[in-house]
Amino acid sequence: MKTEITPSEMRRIDRNCAGIGLLPLQLMENAGAHVARVVRTRFDRGTVIILAGTGNNGGDGFVAARHLLNYNPEILLLGRARNIATDEARQNWQILKNLGANIREIRDSSELQALDADVIIDAMLGTGVRGRVREPAASAIAMINASDAFVLSVDVPSGFDPDHLEYSVRADLTVTFHRRKTGLFEYSGVAGEVEVAEIGIPARAERIAGTGDLPPARSAGSHKGDSGRVLVIGGGAFTGAPALAALAALRTGADWVTVATPRSAAQVIAGFSPNLIVHALSSRYLAHDDTRAINALIRRHDVVMIGMGLGRESKTAEAVLEIIAANPDTRFVIDADALHALEMPLPDRGRAAMPVVTPHAGEFEQLGGTVAADLDERCELVMDFSARNRVVTLLKGEIDVISDGEDVRTNHTGNAGMTVGGTGDVLAGVVGALLATHGAPAAATAGAFIAGTAGDLAFRKFGYGLLATDVIECIPEAMQGI
Repeated sequence: MKTEITPSEMRRIDRNCAGIGLLPLQLMENAGAHVARVVRTRFDRGTVIILAGTGNNGGDGFVAARHLLNYNPEILLLGRARNIATDEARQNWQILKNLGANIREIRDSSELQALDADVIIDAMLGTGVRGRVREPAASAIAMINASDAFVLSVDVPSGFDPDHLEYSVRADLTVTFHRRKTGLFEYSGVAGEVEVAEIGIPARAERIAGTGDLPPARSAGSHKGDSGRVLVIGGGAFTGAPALAALAALRTGADWVTVATPRSAAQVIAGFSPNLIVHALSSRYLAHDDTRAINALIRRHDVVMIGMGLGRESKTAEAVLEIIAANPDTRFVIDADALHALEMPLPDRGRAAMPVVTPHAGEFEQLGGTVAADLDERCELVMDFSARNRVVTLLKGEIDVISDGEDVRTNHTGNAGMTVGGTGDVLAGVVGALLATHGAPAAATAGAFIAGTAGDLAFRKFGYGLLATDVIECIPEAMQGI
């Protein structure tokens, strides 16, 4: 396990904990209570001022204030109570009001006075701040740094940004949660002593995929192509598989999807939807003669998905290897029949072009992997396989296991109804669309969660009679985190 964690990764974990029933209110209570314990351990008396923001960092401060009421703390909210951002923080603010705590709203910097206290708890901004801090927080930071008080920062010093340290609180102690945040130890002159507080997130919870892995909403200023151009190379032996993958990529948000398929399958695939762009290849199956045309297509696309319905002709396997080798900087999703063509380990393509392979258990073993019944052991085996072979592995199963060789994720969405043919092609399509705008580990993790959630939504409607096309239609709802 890594000893440091980025703010974005911590936000992912926080959101995903809610999905397994570990509620944000519980985590906030644990965090704030730990801060209060630290103060009580170090100071048996004295005056305490808590400066809190309107986000969850402020919520942690409200909890700490409740546990320190015997110190009669003064709680200064930087902003209006009506603007407190989350239900959890609002609830803890209301508890302080109900208890008659000494609370005051600071609506602008003119309402701030010199901070005269033995202990100042900085719970204003938390992680994610970049650049100059706005008022009234900027004035509050200056006042904290000018005081003689012992300064305890909650999670990170407010304003902490390695590129603009002049805007940050200078803490004597930073109590950070779950794991230390990136940069705290490196900039100890800002963070002071760093104490890592466990707040009840088990290591296993870190690896579970959830709504925290969903991609952000598309920018209103996006243009055609910004959300990715995806090429599907498949078909010949089967016609439905590449069409399902392509339609899934479109439903996931790809702007442009082309299917390169043998001439024998092109007309049928085009008939699936007018939204598909179909490029007919030379013969009834993929072969060497097609590689020049395919390489030209690849140069016009961001991501290539290869393998769906290709069949296992020896010449097809040779063409698959030739295409992958000829495009070392291209991001690939390698699925289905293309997996049977692979020769492991793959050449090192660098992290930017690390391919995603999507085997089920049997295919994984054919590639040289080992499948274990125990989930923890299976995670270790998939992580080792990915490291040795320089790939991101999405091992499909009742619980999907995803690893880039450094970290591992598990996806618990999906159901037995998804054993119907075509759902693996849908999964590949979702991953391919996401890979156009995200790194391979993030795309594989989010793709597994989205496809499984879409399958669960389809199962509610159709039960064991669900079809792969039903799963595709549920992808947009799944991407909303429902």
